[in-house]
Amino acid sequence: MGIDDLVGKAKDALAQHGDAVDDAIDKVAETVKERTNDDQDKTVDSVTEKAKDFLDKQK
Repeated sequence: MGIDDLVGKAKDALAQHGDAVDDAIDKVAETVKERTNDDQDKTVDSVTEKAKDFLDKQK
């Protein structure tokens, strides 16, 4: 099994479970925001959106 096979399987899993992945990203973001100063919220939101955008392009 090569790297291309692994990438293909990861993309298939993402396509099937994309909503669950988005939910997990949101939960992690909220946890980070709870544990950091409020001035970091914008950064967390930005990174969260970039991660979701990247994953959407991989589907």
